[in-house]
Amino acid sequence: MRAVQYDRFGSTPSIVELPEPNAPDDGVVVRVAATGVCRSDWHAWRGHDDSVRLPHVPGHEFAGVVTAVGASVTRVVVGDRVTAPFVFACGTCDQCRDGATQVCTRQQQPGFTLQGSYAESVVVPHADVNLVHLPDAVGFAEAAGLGCRFGTAYHALHARGRVAPGEWVVVYGCGGVGLSTIIVAVAAGARVVAVDVSTAALDRAAALGAATLVMDDEAPAAVHRLTDGGAHVSVDAYGSRATSVAAVASLRPRGRHVQVGLLLDDEATPAIPMGRVIADELELLGSHGIAVGEYAAMLDDVVAGRLRPAESIGSTIGFDDLPGALEAMDRPASGSGMTVAVF
Repeated sequence: MRAVQYDRFGSTPSIVELPEPNAPDDGVVVRVAATGVCRSDWHAWRGHDDSVRLPHVPGHEFAGVVTAVGASVTRVVVGDRVTAPFVFACGTCDQCRDGATQVCTRQQQPGFTLQGSYAESVVVPHADVNLVHLPDAVGFAEAAGLGCRFGTAYHALHARGRVAPGEWVVVYGCGGVGLSTIIVAVAAGARVVAVDVSTAALDRAAALGAATLVMDDEAPAAVHRLTDGGAHVSVDAYGSRATSVAAVASLRPRGRHVQVGLLLDDEATPAIPMGRVIADELELLGSHGIAVGEYAAMLDDVVAGRLRPAESIGSTIGFDDLPGALEAMDRPASGSGMTVAVF
């Protein structure tokens, strides 16, 4: 099979020929039809994640068709259209038994601890736990984001942020996960403010129904004015000291901050004002992917048209364009939305 691989962090990825993988006893092989190009892939490529071992195939957002099935798999057959969350859960630890597969204590992750989906085939272990069947009405390109960016936004707002109709949600960072967060928030009946430095990203956010503000030192004060006292829910969808601190500062008393964007390397330790967290009874919530059990409700909303993940896609590319797309994240974004490679 063809795959994108790098043998040094930050080096130009190359397209190589690798052996077609075999299905483990409890797993499957999925022929990848579409895979997302995510900022988390950039973090791995840059060496910000110590779980990555070289040489490495990146990619963790994918959808495709099952081509091989292990002997002990019972829920999946060859030919099934599937996706999966980027956390491959074990299914047996305490967290998995509680339904919180997204924080499995023995989790594996494609594109990080495992070889990823920038390849023609990817292995999914514990397939009966981790695979999600796709309705025929859901295309592969839009389904790719359900494993990370769109699914992450759904979990962040509903399971963690507990968003309610009429509440104000402020989203810092309008890339793929930020735009997905806007889509989910608007569908939930919330009012949304989007904050970013990119005019293209803000224009896209406005088209999705958000009020927009340019990210600067005055952004939190502007959010307070616009929302008459601050947001009920803030989401840092980018992941930096500046955006996480600004998002917390944008909350009203008893507001909930949800941290989605990764805080790695030099950005790992933001100076959150804990005095205000205490005085205003703010909630600081981490959010990591999406539990397998949340997919049924999310897919029902997608099929019914209440959620439209395709609106978070900015561009589609081919397999051969993946190395360049990963390197392009070293530079400021020239467009907006999620990049999806369709094979």
